[in-house]
Amino acid sequence: MRIAQIAPLDESVPPRCYGGTERVVHYLTEELVRRGHEVVLFASGDSLTSAELFACVPEALRRSGYQGDRSVPALIQLDHVADQLHRFDILHFHTGHGHYPLTARLDRPHLTTMHGPVAAPEMAALHRHFDRVPLVSISDAQRLPLPQAHWIGTVHHGLPAHLYRFEPNPGDYLAFVGRVSPEKRLDRAIAIATQAGLPLKVAAKVDSVDNAYFHSVIEPLLQSHPEVEFIGEVDDAGKQELLGGALALLFPIDWPEPFGLVMIEANACGTPVIAWRNGSTPEVIRNGINGVLVDSIEAAVLAVRGIDRLSRQRVRADFDDRFSVERQANAYEQLYHWLIQHHRSRIRPESRILSPLLHAA
Repeated sequence: MRIAQIAPLDESVPPRCYGGTERVVHYLTEELVRRGHEVVLFASGDSLTSAELFACVPEALRRSGYQGDRSVPALIQLDHVADQLHRFDILHFHTGHGHYPLTARLDRPHLTTMHGPVAAPEMAALHRHFDRVPLVSISDAQRLPLPQAHWIGTVHHGLPAHLYRFEPNPGDYLAFVGRVSPEKRLDRAIAIATQAGLPLKVAAKVDSVDNAYFHSVIEPLLQSHPEVEFIGEVDDAGKQELLGGALALLFPIDWPEPFGLVMIEANACGTPVIAWRNGSTPEVIRNGINGVLVDSIEAAVLAVRGIDRLSRQRVRADFDDRFSVERQANAYEQLYHWLIQHHRSRIRPESRILSPLLHAA
């Protein structure tokens, strides 16, 4: 197949440090190329890929310090894609919803993976209007606020088996990886580690919109808890060291997380996850196998104290069974073929036809 992968421009593909969507796009693209597909990646010019790279901006917007209207480079990217439609059998968008007016009129099969939450009230009106745009969710939980949208399947994220190595002998600390923001609840992680009597290592980024929260809520906690080490953003090598050496990853979210890539990154190292029962976590975490689901700080502390009862070998085996990039690519290949066939016959795809096909976890 001739496939266009259209990535966000805020981060490179793959990202240098933080960037879940761009990381997923990278692994999927590499696997599709390995399988012999002709793939063009529309992304920032500092991206690294085995596919053909079409650079829509010279450098990732966040890395370059871009302060302008982000819709401008996104619209230019979309125009570049439209100019090259003749090259592709299918278009795969990972860029939110800005392309809907164009794709609704395209004579080309396409699909959009929604990587973020869809609970905002205006999203219902948007998807009532653009009700023919085929969407893929990254968890079943993600689509719950928007059941009327044209979902054609759920495809959980996947990672290459070699990306993280299994670590059978962890250290004596807990880890937190993610953004510092109110919904990610680093404050909960600090409370859990403190009550469990263990150090906490924090690898996180602080977006400009969360600076006030960081300074008012998190900084005082860091100052009063010297056993908490704030590392900042880390690359894949740093993540391997941090996650592989941790007794457990704390994932104490306070929002309906669409997926949570770091959970399977930890599992790939053999590290179990202690996660709040919220959003996607019951789909990713099999209680007592690759982690523990909790609903309170007290329950999380108890889970930490009993975490050595979980086999790290079994955690890694569960990752290999459910979250490989091969499984993810298989699911998308099925979707691509299905959409191409139905486009050729001019039959509108229906969610009920595809739903049994793509609960690929």
